[in-house]
Formats: sequence, structure tokens, C-alpha cells
Amino acid sequence: MNPLLEQSEHLLALKVMRLTRPTLVGPQVITCEPKDLPHFSLRQSLENEGTTVAGAETLAVGQFMLLPQSFGNIYLGETFSSYICVHNCTSHTVEGVSVKADLQSNSTRISLPIHENKSKPATLAPDETLDDVIRYEVKEIGTHVLVCEVNYVTLAGIAQYFRKFFKFQVLKPLDVTTKFYNAEMDEIYLEAQIQNITTGPFCLEKVELDSSEQYTVTALNTLPNGESVFTSKNMLQPKNSCQFLYCIKPKPEIAKDINLLRMANNVGKLDIVWRSNLGEKGRLQTSPLQRLPFEYKDVRLEIVEALNIVKIGESFTFLCRITNTTDRPMDLIVKLPTILDFNCPYTGSAEFCLGPLDPTQQREFPLTIFPTKLGLIKVSPLILINTLKQEQYTIAKVVDVFVVDDDYYEDETFQMNKFVRYSASKPQHEDQSLQLQVV
Repeated sequence: MNPLLEQSEHLLALKVMRLTRPTLVGPQVITCEPKDLPHFSLRQSLENEGTTVAGAETLAVGQFMLLPQSFGNIYLGETFSSYICVHNCTSHTVEGVSVKADLQSNSTRISLPIHENKSKPATLAPDETLDDVIRYEVKEIGTHVLVCEVNYVTLAGIAQYFRKFFKFQVLKPLDVTTKFYNAEMDEIYLEAQIQNITTGPFCLEKVELDSSEQYTVTALNTLPNGESVFTSKNMLQPKNSCQFLYCIKPKPEIAKDINLLRMANNVGKLDIVWRSNLGEKGRLQTSPLQRLPFEYKDVRLEIVEALNIVKIGESFTFLCRITNTTDRPMDLIVKLPTILDFNCPYTGSAEFCLGPLDPTQQREFPLTIFPTKLGLIKVSPLILINTLKQEQYTIAKVVDVFVVDDDYYEDETFQMNKFVRYSASKPQHEDQSLQLQVV
């Protein structure tokens, strides 16, 4: 507890103390080699030091707690706790005693609850006190002023009051930056970097991305065995940072509508909980995260269904979906040309009329090839021709498949679901520095 002020000008004295966690105190270890002359004296000095642990004097391990010697730092998202005490320092009773506490920031003034379980106003006998603890989770960065007002009635029946002001700064505890990566699918990858900008270490208890109504979120911060990629304590030293990765997917009703997908820019908020000295808890949320807008070309290709592994010589059929993302109708012809090259890893071609497509309309069709080489092969290109305007769209990368020998066996065949191979937007990223707010 740190006393801020003691008031003695009136019949009553006001004391305000900030309540904070103590710190562990360890000895200052000064030692040398056993063969050196001062070894015995230094060893004896450590053993006589009151803060050392018997048998482990040279480890600088403390066993005592030190009460705060200064007001200390208050960070956004932490709880400001203060002990307020009014003491009757006279030799007679003082009546009509009441205390009011307000917390004023740059933009707001909040009345803090105090003495809710006591009768108001109170009567204080000589040397009697009226005290309480106030708590408030600070929600703004910058200058804050705690205003304490004491009212009482003198022996002559005159109402008196006095105020005291206690000024302190609320600092920013974290620096959060994000990067968005628009994949070739509707998926978005978010990389969030959290940096400790306080003066001491803290432990990240929870870092979660709360998705908006348009998206679902999958955290990618665990190993295949379910363990976290970080240490069990997620400890961050001052100025250190760590990264978190999330996969964000639009919900099916949003993904199937190009116009809704273009407008769904808000993906959610980061919810961060940490603990500092002796478990002091803090919690913040970022401002809403805005992804890069999806920008599609005139047509969009999705691979709706495709095998991940196929045996050599067997047919490989994959289901495609074409979407007209423009505001005008199209009449498309689909071509999968034959590549007359000895090094081509597959055989097979196709050419057919897909038919008219109105704006935002979709149509599915299968394509089949026959792999001729082992390993990962890439099927490309796919050519789309709009006969209404004689426009041609060439999709360089259509689908990949891993070709194995004919004696290969696996228990379960994996299928990719709605794997988008082509869109207008290349993988992109954007750096964002975020504003933090209290939950």
C-alpha cells in the first residue's frame, strides 16, 4: 500500500492508499571462488543476510515480500484498487460524515461505489475511522484523477467539506499488430503479434480471436498432438513478442454469395488476458479487425471435390465450379487443352460449352485426366472463353494431385472440400496496428 496524502487541515484526516501486489525480495549475491581470500567473509555475509534461503544463499532466491515503495504503474485493462480512510483525529464526536469518490479521465467522470453497506451519513467517535476499498477497471489510456470529497458537520452545526485530488497515468501494456493473408481460397490467415511494452514480465493466459457473425475461426497455435506451440507459461519479458496464427473462413451462406462476401470485412476481435506480478490480472480487446477486401476477376473457379492421392494410370476426376462475378451475363466455353509434350505428367483434354451464366450464377462440371508420372503433378491451364464479348480467361493453376504407384495402399482417402484454386486476388497481406479497449 502506498500512502498518497494525509489531510490534517480539517476535523477529519483523509488517507488514500493504492493497493498493489507486493514483490519478492532477494539478496544481493556477491561471491567468489572458494580459493580466493574473501570467500569466507562473503559467504558469512550471505548467511547472515535476512532475505536469503538457508542452504541456497548464492541462488538469489527471496523468501520475503516487499510492500510497494512508490505508486507504481497502472496499465490499461488492469483493476485500480485504492483504500480510502477518514479518521477522526479530534477529541470529540463528528457527525454527518460521508465520503464520495469520483474517477475522472480525459473524456469521462465516473462515480465509484463506496460505503454501500454502511449508513449515510456516519458519526465518528474520537479516533474512529470510516474506511472502504474502491476498485475500478481502467478503460482509457492517459491521465486519470481520483477525486475524494469528505463532508461532515462541525460542533457548531456548520456543514463543511474538503476535496483532495490524486493524479496518475494509465499506460498501454501491449502493442498488437496484425497481418492478413488472403489465400487463393475464401480462407484468410491472420497473424497477430503481441509485444510486452510494460516494465516487467507477464504471462499470457489467453489469446483468442472472437469471430464476427460472418466468419468462423480456427486457431493454428497447437501441434498435431494438441500441445501448444508455446511454453506452458507463455511468459513474455519486457520488449519481447510472440505471434499467433488463425485461419478465418466465411460461413457457407456468406461464401456462396459474392456480394455478401465482398461486404463482409469485419472478421472479429482479439481477446487477450494476461497476468503480471503475483497473478495481477489484465484483459483487453482489440478494435474490430478489418480484412483486405476480396477482389475477384470476371470469373471464379473453385475445385469442389478432388482426391488428394491417385494411383498412376487410373483416371483422376475433379469437380469444378465456375461463378460469374461480374454484373453482366456470360456465355462460356471451357477448354482443357492437351499438352503435346513428352514431359507432360498427364494425358486428357476437354472442350465443351458451359452455357449462359447470369451475374453471380454458378455452374459445376467434372474434368478427367490420366496421370502418367509419379509425384506431385499440376493440372493446368484451364481456358474459359466468353463468346458474348470474345473474352478469354486463362487459369494457370487448376488443381494439384499426388500420384503414387499402383501398389500403394491407404486406409482412408482424403478429399478436399471446396478448395478454391483460382480467384482474382493473389495472396496479400496488410500490417495493422490496433487500438486496445477494455472488455
